[in-house]
Amino acid sequence: MMRTFKYCFTFLFFVANCFGQQGEAKIVDYTLPEALKTIDGETVTTISAWEKKRRPEVLTLFENNIYGQIQKRYDDIRFIVTDDAVNAIKGKARVKEVTIIVEKAKKSVTVHLTLFTPLNNKKPSPVFLLINNGSKNNTDSGEKGKSDFGPVEMVIDSGYAIAVVYTGDAAPDNKETYHHGVLQLYPNQLTETNGMKAIGAWAWAASRAMDYLKTDREIDFTKVGVVGHSRGGKTSLWAGAQDQRFALIFSSCSGCTGAALARRQSGESVKAINTAFPHWFNNNYKKYNSNVNDLPVDQHMLIALIAPRPVYTTSATQDLWADPVGSYLSIVNAQKVYALYGKHSALTPDIPPPNTPILHSVLGYHIREGGHDLTVYDWGNFILFANFHYFQK
Repeated sequence: MMRTFKYCFTFLFFVANCFGQQGEAKIVDYTLPEALKTIDGETVTTISAWEKKRRPEVLTLFENNIYGQIQKRYDDIRFIVTDDAVNAIKGKARVKEVTIIVEKAKKSVTVHLTLFTPLNNKKPSPVFLLINNGSKNNTDSGEKGKSDFGPVEMVIDSGYAIAVVYTGDAAPDNKETYHHGVLQLYPNQLTETNGMKAIGAWAWAASRAMDYLKTDREIDFTKVGVVGHSRGGKTSLWAGAQDQRFALIFSSCSGCTGAALARRQSGESVKAINTAFPHWFNNNYKKYNSNVNDLPVDQHMLIALIAPRPVYTTSATQDLWADPVGSYLSIVNAQKVYALYGKHSALTPDIPPPNTPILHSVLGYHIREGGHDLTVYDWGNFILFANFHYFQK
């Protein structure tokens, strides 16, 4: 039986006092669709049944109703290293500027990738792939000033490479011009009700970055973690769900249509996000603006699609628009699918207090003090989470 969620008084008191969410008590009862129950009502109990039947069903439901069809076909892909410096970041790193050119039906799109690799590593380096949905100055480049959003020197000092792909190359974040990028290769998507739009294009670009990383001998391709914040955090989850080459998935303050459960209707709503950003998701998603309970999926099922690979999500105490409680409950409710693989998390039933990360777990989480941002504190925990899963430390 599907579970209807209610919260006890003590939990509401904790949330209200820690996060100021006095409106938490106003959350209506809701029932989540079951990740392990197929469309025809069969309950999945084995890895085989999940991977062969239920997982493809769930992936298709997300494609058709939210993120759009995954586009994987193209005619040609080329990688051109346009710059290569071996003394970046105070002599600690090599930095490459890579141009990725993808062609289909005599049309092409160009995506730029910046890759920083540590010079002191004797073996190929694990890498964080950052989906940069902000300014190109959000990350360090060469000897420029430090950046909390993409703290390259900190990542390099920890023994990791960091690659940065800029979303604006794949799809400008503008409802009038978002199709001036990847969607030039797939024009039919613009007229399909389940067609891919900006979020799908950004995830597509992350996968093309993976195509390049597989060719770079300085990178350990089995240890690529994808990182995104806000709309980039929505993208990192979708990229991780549809491209199983990503070893770790990190999603910062991703909120509505990211980690947060839609049915809670707390903070940003499906209607609000579709109204403000009509170019992010497919047209079918707008049908659920006023009836989210009719969605055949909810966001815990997006995280379940990533199983058995580790996922780490974050929230912030002042970022109520992104619904911290709903974001935590999403990973809590993905645990049943991870359990099929014998992967048991260290998540607690209730959201942990601020600044107490859950790191030694297949599903990790923290809520930090502060607002909607990607910070050095977040990155520090990403590195610790990766250390645990890659190196058992």
